[in-house]
Amino acid sequence: MNAWLRRNRSLLVIGLGTLLALVVAVMLSGGPRTSAPHDPENPGASGARAVAQVLEDEGVEVDVVRSADALEQRAPDADTTVVVTSPDNLGRSTARRLLTATDDSTVVVVDAGQGAIDALGIDADAAYASFEGAQTGDCADTGLGDLSELRIEVDAAASYATTAGCFPGAAGWALASAGPDLALLGAAAILENDQVLRADNAAVALRLLGQHTRVVWYVPSLDDLVGDDGVGLASLLPPWLVPGLWLLGLAMVAVIWWRGRRLGPLAVEPLPVAVRSLETTEARGRLYRSVSARAHAAASLRRSTRAELAAHLRVPAAEVAVLVRDVSARLDRPATDIDALIGEQAPEPATDDELIRLAAALAELDREVRRT
Repeated sequence: MNAWLRRNRSLLVIGLGTLLALVVAVMLSGGPRTSAPHDPENPGASGARAVAQVLEDEGVEVDVVRSADALEQRAPDADTTVVVTSPDNLGRSTARRLLTATDDSTVVVVDAGQGAIDALGIDADAAYASFEGAQTGDCADTGLGDLSELRIEVDAAASYATTAGCFPGAAGWALASAGPDLALLGAAAILENDQVLRADNAAVALRLLGQHTRVVWYVPSLDDLVGDDGVGLASLLPPWLVPGLWLLGLAMVAVIWWRGRRLGPLAVEPLPVAVRSLETTEARGRLYRSVSARAHAAASLRRSTRAELAAHLRVPAAEVAVLVRDVSARLDRPATDIDALIGEQAPEPATDDELIRLAAALAELDREVRRT
């Protein structure tokens, strides 16, 4: 046993040192940690642990709750300020429970977006804008405390278009009064650990949250949401979309009615309709010319000429060689010349002029045969 301890003494020292370090780390952890913005237990740059500790040092009881049930169990009263951070986790059901549980308390909602404002039933619009330099309170509501002479300095903040508030901006108030004992803090950066010492950020935060002897810091949890809080497609669509679609549909119907072809009464005509051969020939010729079908037109002319010559000479039209021989004998012309005009292997015209000359030559050939 002693020999084994001597051989593995270094490993034992390393293991005991690691175990001791873990025990010390757990003992010094100081409770749960989180990285959520404006969380009272977040020691990071975006956390609010510094403000929460200063409030406790000033004698204010800070109680952190992370569920709707825990908030209701704390039973906030008139001597309690309820601070709500991460308000985007609120749903319709948890917003109703929050308002019911804090009916007698002062409520400060930090960095509320439009979804949280709608869930709380507040008639206001949220707009985010950049802030340049320090902003003076200029309060229009004494219910938010004596903040008129204080200044805040943040890079950006949400502004709420309500009738009263402090720290006015182009789109509204960075600290807005949304009703009796209900405030919206858009300049949430005044609570952050790395921003609290700028200008009078710390004084504004302490006066706003330290109005009473007790602070219940409520961080909503998504686990408290129920089925009715689910987001559907209809809730994501803008309210003007459905009327816009109806208007677009009516406009399309109007355009169809305006541009649509209107058919007149049916024209009654006795059948069969007699069409002159000249009209048919001209129409077929225009059709051939439109597609440059010179070979097809030449074949049609030669086939018609062979039929006329065969009928006049009483020769079968299908026997082209016999027809060429008889025409050559009748006109006393070389058979090669006759075959170049009416033969099945005769060359095709390359241009419209050649087609016209071929038609004239075929017509002259037919006239010569008839004269003889």
